[in-house]
Amino acid sequence: MVNLDEFYMRACLDEAWKYQGLTYPNPAVGAAVLKDGRLLGLAAHQKAGTPHAEVLAIKEAYYRLTQDKGILSITQSLHLHNYLQTHAKELFRNATLYVTLEPCFHYGKTPPCSLLIKNLGFKEVVIGTLDPNPKAGGGARYLRDQGIEVRLGVLEEECEVLIEPFVRWSHGSFVLFKYAQTLNGAIGGGIISSQASREYVHALRDRIDLLVIGGNTVRTDRPILDARLVGGRPPDILIYSKKKRFAKKIPLFGIEGRHVYIEDSLEKISQYSFVMIEGGEGMMKATKRVVDWYLQFIAPKCRAMENYRFDKKMEFLYTRKIDKDLMIWSKNG
Repeated sequence: MVNLDEFYMRACLDEAWKYQGLTYPNPAVGAAVLKDGRLLGLAAHQKAGTPHAEVLAIKEAYYRLTQDKGILSITQSLHLHNYLQTHAKELFRNATLYVTLEPCFHYGKTPPCSLLIKNLGFKEVVIGTLDPNPKAGGGARYLRDQGIEVRLGVLEEECEVLIEPFVRWSHGSFVLFKYAQTLNGAIGGGIISSQASREYVHALRDRIDLLVIGGNTVRTDRPILDARLVGGRPPDILIYSKKKRFAKKIPLFGIEGRHVYIEDSLEKISQYSFVMIEGGEGMMKATKRVVDWYLQFIAPKCRAMENYRFDKKMEFLYTRKIDKDLMIWSKNG
């Protein structure tokens, strides 16, 4: 028999993983709204400072129930909270909210989601895991005190994996290694991944604090390493190299406001919270002790060239299709 709580929580997880890393410095969170056995809203937090997952799921559910187009253009969190509290009336009186992370219970860049949930009259809230941030937690206890049924720990382990980057960058550094390969393991020979995959990487570059790249890659590829595909900001750069001389006409050096470090150690990583490493076999070997997670894009093609030689155990965390590619999130084993 299907466990409905797990079924809907897994849907929330799937939605949240689409934005993994892109919510920095916030955690990735997914939410769903059900009423009378119907899934009315499914959404994820997308970017810090924008509405949380619960609010976006409620917004979608509200529109499905009312066809009120006035809510569709509202993107600012406070305005959205106020609109829902004014117009939703009794719509959510017997509804259930699923969310991978405990609803927040504090005023920050957005109003507290737990207060909105209470004011809209939700009957029950199903939570994957509690918020590890003591400043934002307490939502589950508050909702229970308001007479709302709260169920905790549904797919708790999977929900904790989802927010592991958040836990790490909140207390130090989270280091992600990104690379693309063909089906037969080739990582060279020009562009490998799809446009959608490259846009995701550029969106990550827009969010990270520091991008680490090897000196040989810089000299050979002469990259710019920016976030132009999504109109984002360029990250700071650490060039990991024993040789310190580089042609200053290489594009990555010409970006205003960017700090570029050329060092023969990886100590600089500890000074940043969200770090991404890009490179090939040499960088994989050089950084395997500092990497927390790997992000791999596998393209449905083969190339007549040697594959890389990299001896490392990993633990698969999550996989999904992105255009034609397979995106794999893995933990350093």
